[in-house]
Amino acid sequence: MSREVQPVARWAVVTTFVLSLIGLVLSSYLTYAHFTGKALTGCPTTGVVNCSLVTTSAQSYFLGIPVAVLGLISYVVMVALCSPWAWRMTNYWVHVARFVISIASMAFVLWLVYAELMIINHICEYCTGVHVVTFALLIVLTRVSPAQLGWSRSGSQ
Repeated sequence: MSREVQPVARWAVVTTFVLSLIGLVLSSYLTYAHFTGKALTGCPTTGVVNCSLVTTSAQSYFLGIPVAVLGLISYVVMVALCSPWAWRMTNYWVHVARFVISIASMAFVLWLVYAELMIINHICEYCTGVHVVTFALLIVLTRVSPAQLGWSRSGSQ
């Protein structure tokens, strides 16, 4: 049984790739700031928006790994999976991985938003940028048909 991936609309390919690149840039900057201890440019240190309180909180780690690093790893993978070359691949699992990682990332983002609003009581504008990009990426991927995601099967049954 062979699987055939239908061509995806160019807007979806370009949009997912650009969103992944934006997520990569933001998560790279957050990772850089985490390891250098430098304040995030333009982010207030007082009031509700306080990046330093968010990025140094206990919730900024998951299983001992900085959340910024997890975001960086996630977006390195998503840049590869959302590249125009990956969209043309006929391997079923490439397309499944793209969608599954997007869903898992969004679930993690929901936890992080909860942590920012309910536990830390502050938000980080750069983190929010990553959250918005993650949500937008998931929305675009849900607008692509299952056949275009590589989930349809063709050939003899």
